[in-house]
Amino acid sequence: MALIQDWAPPTKEHYESILFIWKFFPLAASLQWLISWYGMGKTSVNSRFNIPGRIAWVTMESPGFLLLLYIMNTLPQQHGITDLPWQNKVLAGLFVIHYSYRAVLFPLMQPSMSPVHGVVWASALCFQLTNATCLGGWLAAYGPTTEAAWRAQLAPFPTAQFALGAGLFYAGLAANYYHDDELREIRRREIARLERVAREGGGRGGGVEKHYRIPTAGLFKILLYPHYFAEWIEWMGFWIACGVSCQPAMMFVVNEIASMLPRAVKGKRWYEEKFGKEKIRGKWAVIPGVL
Repeated sequence: MALIQDWAPPTKEHYESILFIWKFFPLAASLQWLISWYGMGKTSVNSRFNIPGRIAWVTMESPGFLLLLYIMNTLPQQHGITDLPWQNKVLAGLFVIHYSYRAVLFPLMQPSMSPVHGVVWASALCFQLTNATCLGGWLAAYGPTTEAAWRAQLAPFPTAQFALGAGLFYAGLAANYYHDDELREIRRREIARLERVAREGGGRGGGVEKHYRIPTAGLFKILLYPHYFAEWIEWMGFWIACGVSCQPAMMFVVNEIASMLPRAVKGKRWYEEKFGKEKIRGKWAVIPGVL
């Protein structure tokens, strides 16, 4: 039974229409260069339209990988595909691995999370559902669905290219997790400090919603947003494993960069204003040696 007839899972015609619209997402994302407001994380502000951070994060990030799994389990049957090649299943698995962490474990592991404005929540939800529809449709029926098709997709070295892409994906995933945890450690240390001060004063410690320092471990030595850079490496690896002609994977990379790059560049300005230019001298925003 379809969630939305002809759309979830999508017919070939609707899949192509969604993918065509998806190509224009960078135009919408570019609006971030023109406005200073971004109602999430370090730049969140009080608003009656705010959603508690953990709730917002789980509900805006989880629908994507859940929809992809649904499409993978329903669309092949509609096209008479009885068993997908292992490549399709592995790639879907990589997507789910990333978002099992990003959508579920990440908010649960955070010592604290700032609220998310409803506009940001809705935008992220639309991103996830559109991306999952495009990738899910390609992996489930509209991309290579036979071993012969995969050999042609990744020619002339199909095994090597798939392995290279998967290797880059896992390297990016590990780096993404490592640098996320370095940011978590800043708040864990602050919470521990407050609890120690409270014990010494005979009181009780409290939580920390916003507390920022300049991290220095790993790629933080040269970048302010290495976790963004690592995530881009992940999805570039995914794109390589799909084959460079895979438009949904390519657009995922392009659209991630289009949406995250303005935040990183403006985030560098935020660090400069908060800590002073001298404290972050020599650090790039997100791309080593470039930006």
